[in-house]
Amino acid sequence: MTKPTDTSVEENQSGAANRRAKGEFVRGVSGFRSVLGDTSFPAESGRYHLFVAFNCPWCHRVTLARNVLGLQNSISLDVAYPGRTGDDDPVGPSLWEFNPSRISTLTGAPLPECTTETGTGENFRLVKQIYAAEGSDEGSVPILYDKKTKRIVNNESAEIIRMLNSQAVALGADNPVDLYPDDTATRSRIDSLNDLIYRDINNGAYKAGFSSDQRVYAKAFEAYFDTLSILEARLASDSRPFLTGGTFTEADLRLFPTLYRHDPVYYIRMKLNGAKILDYPYLWRWLCRVYALPGVAQSNSLDHCRQGYFGRSWNNVIPLGPFRPMRYPEAYEHPSLSK
Repeated sequence: MTKPTDTSVEENQSGAANRRAKGEFVRGVSGFRSVLGDTSFPAESGRYHLFVAFNCPWCHRVTLARNVLGLQNSISLDVAYPGRTGDDDPVGPSLWEFNPSRISTLTGAPLPECTTETGTGENFRLVKQIYAAEGSDEGSVPILYDKKTKRIVNNESAEIIRMLNSQAVALGADNPVDLYPDDTATRSRIDSLNDLIYRDINNGAYKAGFSSDQRVYAKAFEAYFDTLSILEARLASDSRPFLTGGTFTEADLRLFPTLYRHDPVYYIRMKLNGAKILDYPYLWRWLCRVYALPGVAQSNSLDHCRQGYFGRSWNNVIPLGPFRPMRYPEAYEHPSLSK
């Protein structure tokens, strides 16, 4: 298990309130950190449930792990609507809700992936109610939930994916690949990449897009594109298919959700308009290679991402592009688009 102090898992909280007051985006810390596989939460097929939102990249990590490991039949899943509640909601604004009949302003229809809440047996409308049942005021997703004891196991995505991997066989995985091989050298490479990717890419995108200080934004922008160049060079050095070599690992899984969103969403919404992933041929081909893995395309929806990110912007208008050289996500099926 990764430790809560691991900088590839969570951000340093030193002076967080003061940093936020000065315009910096500072991600909070998840409060539920139990271990899947211990005596309280033994690994059993059919016992556990995930609550996610497809627009959330931290949830995307978890749905990726579930699908890549072949856990779709042994871990059930509920999907929240990508837009939070509005000011007119009787409970309050900005809350994740399970509302499969809610109309997407992008498509003009309900989003077919959205579900009701089925994990607790209470048919809760709001994620916040799942936490309230345990006396917590948190409201984030993803959540790994134990249907047998009706308790939250863990709500830190980095720990959830590590636990799903380590317990995949006991959980009933159909395709128990190993995302974090028991090899010291490989784990060291994965850990180093995880730290870089979390700091400069995963969390870095939010530092750029949601900070209100120009200098903070500029620093995050520079680090994000510097790191893309580092990763591009890594892949180009020996034309390796994945970040650590010939095998898809946790490092690839953690990078994918951000790069999946970059061209169609983050380029505009997060003000990361320095370049597109299409401008990095090795990263583009890597992105397409991962997208082609079994279960990956089904682990998310760009309609949810567009609705969730742009639907919360100041005028709620969702951009319809890009459509050149090809619309997304169809573009991810064409590695040759980047020369």
